[in-house]
Amino acid sequence: MPRDAVVVEAVRTPIGKRKGAYADVHPVDLSAHVLDALTHRSGLDPALVDDVVWGVVEQVGEQAFNLGRSAVLAADWPESVPAVTVDRQCGSSQQAVHFAAAGVISGQYDIAVAGGVESMTRVPMGTASGGDLERPMGPMAVARYAGQRIHQGLGAELIAEKWGLSRQQLDEYAAVSHARAAAAIDSGALDRQYTFVPGTGLTADEGVRRGTSVESLSTLKPVFKEDGVVHAGNASQMSDGSGALLIMTSERARELGFKPLVRLHSFALAGDDPVMVLTGPIPATAKALARSGLSIGDIGAFECNEAFAPVVLAWMAETGADPALVNPLGGAIAVGHPLGGSGAILMTRLIHHMVDNRIRYGLQTMCEGGGLANATILELIA
Repeated sequence: MPRDAVVVEAVRTPIGKRKGAYADVHPVDLSAHVLDALTHRSGLDPALVDDVVWGVVEQVGEQAFNLGRSAVLAADWPESVPAVTVDRQCGSSQQAVHFAAAGVISGQYDIAVAGGVESMTRVPMGTASGGDLERPMGPMAVARYAGQRIHQGLGAELIAEKWGLSRQQLDEYAAVSHARAAAAIDSGALDRQYTFVPGTGLTADEGVRRGTSVESLSTLKPVFKEDGVVHAGNASQMSDGSGALLIMTSERARELGFKPLVRLHSFALAGDDPVMVLTGPIPATAKALARSGLSIGDIGAFECNEAFAPVVLAWMAETGADPALVNPLGGAIAVGHPLGGSGAILMTRLIHHMVDNRIRYGLQTMCEGGGLANATILELIA
């Protein structure tokens, strides 16, 4: 039988606001807590894990020195368990899932853990580059785009302009994100995916602003252009958080007595315009669907990361995804976007939503710095 890759457990922390509940928690310790929760819930002996693939964006300071390995040691797992830390910008932990699944399918691993973390409180965004993206890009790449500023916020403005998205449309979308996130918390839809970090008191995603409306958002000033449409209320929040998934072959799952949740069905990557930055999910989704043999109508739930409202609205316009099925539990506008942790957090959210609602196929995609994107299709295992 061909080797496959299935997820048998997925867990995440509630997302904390920047300078909020996790302000005093080291990102290694936040990661270690999620690793421990993963093995405690599944009952897996961590000594069986062939590798931990961990996503982090700002790999400097407290997030340097192969954070994945530090997390394994902090979790008191056996020293024999290896780990590697990867960076595909905002999609780092979604890429960690791709790498772990590829290792399992190819036979390099039987069991792998994929996940990620970001503490935007303790290691602020831009720390690694000193706040100047041109420094790490180097003179030749900068020269290729001479006269064009590479900046995600300005990229979001370019998307809004290209797709004709108004401030009203962006704010309407943002208000829905908060309403859906609040409803998900209140209904208990997120309870099974959470692991609570001791001493923090945080029992739900911290960033949700209940009662957010188009009227309340209308008071906020544009951030990136004086006459622009993107502001703090229709963009993702800076946050802290972590998530992890336990991945193995279905054969190994049977041997260990685990019931898989989903199969990792199809994978795709895309590169796109690095000046507009955020349009990669459009071609990545098309590639994932083409490889899977599925159509957009076959997908019953989508997670398209809400880095900025224009990203999701342009993606829906191009793909034809049903808005009712996109980010059904709210998204990063409401709950936050802890960079390297977001891919694993979104996938944990999508998996549990699929299981709870018996949804056969789910698709996740994220825009990423440099004009990149990941797309992953999951299949429910009955």
